Amino acid sequence: MKHLLSMKQLTNDKIHHLFKIAKDLENGDLSWQAEGKFAANLFLEPSTRTKSSFHIAERKLGLDVLHLDGMDSSLTKGESLHDTLKTLEAIGADVAVVRQSEVGILDSCAENLNLSLINAGDGCGEHPTQSLLDLYTIQEQFEEFEGLHVAIAGDLKHSRVARSNAHALQQLGARVSFVTKPEWKDSTFSHRYITMDEAVEQCDVLMLLRIQHERHEQKTSASSYLKDHGLTKERESRMKDDAIILHPAPVNRGVEIDAELVESEKSRIFRQMTNGVTIRMAIIQALLKGEL
Repeated sequence: MKHLLSMKQLTNDKIHHLFKIAKDLENGDLSWQAEGKFAANLFLEPSTRTKSSFHIAERKLGLDVLHLDGMDSSLTKGESLHDTLKTLEAIGADVAVVRQSEVGILDSCAENLNLSLINAGDGCGEHPTQSLLDLYTIQEQFEEFEGLHVAIAGDLKHSRVARSNAHALQQLGARVSFVTKPEWKDSTFSHRYITMDEAVEQCDVLMLLRIQHERHEQKTSASSYLKDHGLTKERESRMKDDAIILHPAPVNRGVEIDAELVESEKSRIFRQMTNGVTIRMAIIQALLKGEL
């Protein structure tokens, strides 16, 4: 396996292999270094966590890093994404990390690439590296996925995070439920829909999603969303004692979650960010070593 474009590419064994590499890295094993290799990060949509954590992950592994956005590249002159990636390959890039808005385009680009291509988010399609860091964070808490109840709550219709996680969690043996407004339901999902009040009392993991205002024609009222569909302090008080709260961030405090809960005892939101560097190091190492 040369590329990571979708969670559907990964068997449970491959997921756990990545977790093993990540744990070794977390314990200080930096014996493998990619000195002399180059990473190209091409981010055509805004990003703080994913872009920064890839950069840090790449540098920790010894790669030289080239950063590009839409204004830096010849995409502004009409060049195709495929030709941009072929150019990066031709000048010596060994791995390319790409975030862009067109669902599925990376699949066709990957067919003729010798470098390793990593999907850092493709519109409303998938976000496999976010999914892996979420799964790694869940495993830290519970060790096993079998029998866990994970509720994914928020803007499902526009969420690549929900799409990647719902597939992977079910494959690993977890039970997945969704919480959302009626207009944000997605007919491509076959999972059960429950209310937020049901979710907080039943779930082991509550995975909140950002409201993606930039993809909406009509804005959602922040105060009404928190009251009707978000995680308020009162709802958090009804969660299981060992339940945890996840969010891919950026967090709209006071919208998806009460501001005081972002750094609460149950929250693993900033732990997810820490794990993001480690799991992305594991992905890059596995791909460049041919271990996936």
